[in-house]
Amino acid sequence: MAAMLAERAPLPRFFSRGALALVLGLYTIYTLGPFLWLATMSVRTTAEISADHYAWPKVFHWEQFRIAWVDSDFATYFWNSTIVVVGAVAVVTLLGAAAAHALARYRFRGNRLVYGILFSSIIFPPQITLISLYQILVDYNLYNSLLGLTLVYVSLQLPLTVYLLEGFFARIPQDLFDAAKIDGYGDLEIFRRIVLPIGMPAIATTLILNFIQLWNEFLFAVVLITDPDKRTLPVGIRAFMGDHFQDIGMIATGVMISVIPVIIVYIFFSEKLIRGMTAGAIK
Repeated sequence: MAAMLAERAPLPRFFSRGALALVLGLYTIYTLGPFLWLATMSVRTTAEISADHYAWPKVFHWEQFRIAWVDSDFATYFWNSTIVVVGAVAVVTLLGAAAAHALARYRFRGNRLVYGILFSSIIFPPQITLISLYQILVDYNLYNSLLGLTLVYVSLQLPLTVYLLEGFFARIPQDLFDAAKIDGYGDLEIFRRIVLPIGMPAIATTLILNFIQLWNEFLFAVVLITDPDKRTLPVGIRAFMGDHFQDIGMIATGVMISVIPVIIVYIFFSEKLIRGMTAGAIK
């Protein structure tokens, strides 16, 4: 009898693994299905999509990407988004890492106060700052400019970046900094040679999160940018949908153009993203 119970003991574990695999499989289909559907629609004409929404393309109309890129001004929208998002992410990453290191390593009057202010700014929705940011940009002649939108994006993402990196940097052993000071390293060299290399997984994590968030940002871009030649990609796609709401094929092509950079960034930084997400648990 005991032997029979011992043989049956692994069954619940087996079923739990099978259930987990089933859940993961269903979730993969749930998330990957819409993307594959979008990818197939982006190389089909509107007439083909209207005839059968879910059919596999018989002919791949790659020329739709050229038409969207050149004739529909998606190239302009794409480069505007690239300039704004890459510039904002670069500034946020550099300033956020430096500020997080200062808050995590140095004890000065007001340290926790600054940290608390940054944390409180994360709690409130960023939309409540829209009117004040609009007025500031108008006062400084930055309204309807890519530079003004870039600065707004920096202000939106900087608090969360500092908050995430500060928790990681605080776990770096103090012995490393003491040894570096003995070797004659200054504060800047310690930050460049110790903090940045060790914190690269966490920095990559915030970089990806900020890039995805800003690349898809719509509200601030549509309010703070009025010139059609300065529209970012989400605003440009929305304007195109308003003018060509019946051209489903071209709309899908435009959305696909906006998705491709996010996929490329994730492919290049996915390993560091996973390491950054699990760093706190491992430590």
